[in-house]
Amino acid sequence: MRVLVVTAVAAEADSVTAALPASLLDRHDPEHRVEVLAGGVGPGAAAAATATALAKGSYDLVVSAGIGGGFQPQAPVGSLVVADAIVAADLGAQTPDGFIPVVELGFGHSTHRPPAALAARAARAIGALHAPVLTVSTVTGTAARAAELSSRHPGAGAEAMEGFGVAEAAAAQNVPVLEIRAISNAVGPRDRSAWRIKEALSSLEGAFHALRPLLEESP
Repeated sequence: MRVLVVTAVAAEADSVTAALPASLLDRHDPEHRVEVLAGGVGPGAAAAATATALAKGSYDLVVSAGIGGGFQPQAPVGSLVVADAIVAADLGAQTPDGFIPVVELGFGHSTHRPPAALAARAARAIGALHAPVLTVSTVTGTAARAAELSSRHPGAGAEAMEGFGVAEAAAAQNVPVLEIRAISNAVGPRDRSAWRIKEALSSLEGAFHALRPLLEESP
């Protein structure tokens, strides 16, 4: 099948391409199946880049991929998470009584559901936690914020900044979407010295190496 992989930055895109054989990536090869795009940071940039790519080509699957923060203890640093739900966690309104999701305000939606069987298969293939991945516009940097998100989204595995934007663009074209995150840091107090970006990028590469049989299938 033809797959569009959307990352935020070039380092993530490089990890994905390093895992895949040239035949899947070479546009001049008849076996070409995978496009890898660094679409920018945040849901807006991710949505715009994904929508542009989908307008130019035909794809059977879109994958939002990259590194992210992991909710503890279920997603330790170095582990992988495949989304069973892609959630816009801070899309809504802040009130004196707490956060109100956009869907409760009567405007649109805040969750996309990847194809259940495909997402579960991908999670098994790469040894990942299969759990919700939260899309945020501001990365969590305090214990209080981490606790709030965990309370509102029990069982969440990871947070990142692009998944919901990618999913919105894919849904507009009726293309299924997956989200895969390699955990570089714990969700909570911001401590750059504890981040393991290099290790997370290596985990991301390993994940796509393990996904090669799925990506090589016919639609």
